[in-house]
Amino acid sequence: MEVSRLPVSASTRGKLISAGYTSFSSLSNFSPSELAIAVKIPEKEADEILKLATHDGKSDNTKGTQAVVSGGQTAWDMLKEDEGLRCITTSCAALDKILGGGINCKEVTEIGGVPGIGKTQLGIQLAINVQIPHEHGGLAAKAIYIDTEGSFMVERVLQIAAACLSEYYELPRRGSNANQPNRQPQDLLENIYYFRVCSYTEQIAAINYLGKFIKEHKEVKIVIVDSITFHFRQDFENMALRTRLLSELALKLMKVANEFKLAVVLLNQVTTKYSEGSVHLTLALGDSWSHASTNRIILHWNANERYAYIDKSPTLQSSSAPYAVTGKGIRDSVSDHKRAKLM
Repeated sequence: MEVSRLPVSASTRGKLISAGYTSFSSLSNFSPSELAIAVKIPEKEADEILKLATHDGKSDNTKGTQAVVSGGQTAWDMLKEDEGLRCITTSCAALDKILGGGINCKEVTEIGGVPGIGKTQLGIQLAINVQIPHEHGGLAAKAIYIDTEGSFMVERVLQIAAACLSEYYELPRRGSNANQPNRQPQDLLENIYYFRVCSYTEQIAAINYLGKFIKEHKEVKIVIVDSITFHFRQDFENMALRTRLLSELALKLMKVANEFKLAVVLLNQVTTKYSEGSVHLTLALGDSWSHASTNRIILHWNANERYAYIDKSPTLQSSSAPYAVTGKGIRDSVSDHKRAKLM
């Protein structure tokens, strides 16, 4: 059970989440006096919160035990299920190739790189491409875009949507009705659910809300967080608290990806790291965070050309591929696209 569902005031819930207590399990080892000091609330209120958490937590544990005992899935069933899942194309053939077809559903993929390398452009491209119809090899689905930095530009989304439609509707359809009406760019924008979050507590709340929202919008097949990093690098002095909060977020996002069989894409920033006598760039949030994703992709410059490198994956080989950011979005790399202006 999530703390966000406790029947207490919004300000108290906000204090609990800000202090890093987002689930009932995170409260289990506290006495009322300890919780009151940690969250800066009256001890009587802390005692009531712990009683509520203990009661509802026991109910959840009982239900969870019953679910585990009555359920079960064989490895063979899992393999057949995964084989039936389609990937989401990046619109770059070279990048799709090293990714095994594109961004996989049921997995968390982290994509990081320096400013201007095209992280947000790739995020927007995926939010559009998840809507490609089944007859063109797509998922015909919808997207959730959680924007922490304010980098989501709707005019750019419209550009990429128009380019996607013009290209895919020029292709012959596989077994489709030729009289099917063409879609308009604004139709694709209506299928992107946008959340703007302005603090790490809002980011936690948005991710906690994902499960409920997706149950009500079952067509969603990709969740993009742009970026997972921003609010956790701003005035965050308590590193132990930050690590705990990020670990809980990672577990929630993994659960969402697996439960709803969708792709989770986390965009990340870079930082400097001193190692073996030299300083080099690495993805932000530290070594503990590096285990939060299934696949980790690093975007970087090689001379004047953009490259994507698979840094970590249980199934994909470490390899790299060039890509370009063009007026139409993410595309195959050609010399004319190197550091081209977008708009």
